[in-house]
Amino acid sequence: MDHTSPRLRVFLSEPMGEKDVSWVDGISHELAINLVNKGINKAYILLGQFLLMHKNEAEFQRWLICCCGATECEAQQSSNCLKEWCACFL
Repeated sequence: MDHTSPRLRVFLSEPMGEKDVSWVDGISHELAINLVNKGINKAYILLGQFLLMHKNEAEFQRWLICCCGATECEAQQSSNCLKEWCACFL
């Protein structure tokens, strides 16, 4: 059974390109604003942070929660989205 959200399916349907950070599954409008204020305005920049953390989902989630104001649910969805994207394109 497929449990991916429509937003995740859209994100995984093509290379990252120049997508805004708000395209990442789990990134709410408020979290996107927080990320943009920290200089993370593109999805590939957020992916870079995920890769710098060696694709460690728990560490990435803690960073999103502590440094960017994400909820636990947002952090989980976002890390899963980036993990899935890496599995498809890297």
